[in-house]
Amino acid sequence: MSDDDARGAEAALTRQFHLPLVLDVLQLERGVSPLTRDAYARDLVRLFQFAAGRGVTSAAALTTALLREHLYALHDAGLAPASIRRMLSALRTYFGILLAEGVLSVDPSERLTPPRQGRALPSVLSVPDVQRLLSAPSLEDPLCLRDRAMLEVAYSAGLRVSEWIGIGVSDLLLGDGLVRVLGKGGRERLVPLGRSAVGAAALYLRELRPTLERGRGEGRLFLNARGRPLSRMGAWGILRKHVTAAGITDAVTPHTLRHSFATHLLEGGADLRAVQEMLGHADISTTQIYTHVDREYLRTVHQQFHPRG
Repeated sequence: MSDDDARGAEAALTRQFHLPLVLDVLQLERGVSPLTRDAYARDLVRLFQFAAGRGVTSAAALTTALLREHLYALHDAGLAPASIRRMLSALRTYFGILLAEGVLSVDPSERLTPPRQGRALPSVLSVPDVQRLLSAPSLEDPLCLRDRAMLEVAYSAGLRVSEWIGIGVSDLLLGDGLVRVLGKGGRERLVPLGRSAVGAAALYLRELRPTLERGRGEGRLFLNARGRPLSRMGAWGILRKHVTAAGITDAVTPHTLRHSFATHLLEGGADLRAVQEMLGHADISTTQIYTHVDREYLRTVHQQFHPRG
């Protein structure tokens, strides 16, 4: 495409999104400086191009989710916090003018917030570290079968600690390779279990749990040595014990297994919506933090293996 063609395409795109109208209002009615007007124009054109790349070619079709995705894309690209705040200001000004002019009746930027600065990426274990952790329970430990089943199920299904200690025996659908989970807000979901988790859970159910159950297990899957439902602190203690036995020196919490589950799926090519469903996230923007981890992994691979990385 020639320069003239590129300029023509950009001009057509800005007209579709009513940018000339917005810039006129900024200059003629609000009296903003030419520098501010040009900065807003550049930011908005950047949004329009992002939207067009996703098949959105009108202001009315812009959604809060798409705007949020754009802000996080800028954040991931390393744009300065001040630049992202300016983009957010441009968006709110843009939609405010279109509302005032009767072009739109809804403002999708109303509840938009910028990405949190310093947003920490969740800690993640490598696949070899996970394999060492899952193999750490020793057969010499009388509770080995419980610990191995617990770790396998927690990692295989990406569970929160409250979810894995809350699983009931009736929630295991081993024939279907599924576990029924009660998540945040009382939302129930079915999550697949891998073959290793199914095997470990079946062995624990058959060989150990009946000896632990003394009428006080309340139907829960994972019991402590006294036959009572495993507590949150009990689960933490078991995890710490096996992290140490596996020789893993990084800090590992129950949520680390959940983070690792999501990251390993995405690294393997899993669809973000599917991962959202398995994690039980109500909003996909919560799941998108794992795409940042995935990008960090990709950057590391690129730097390590690309000849000019």
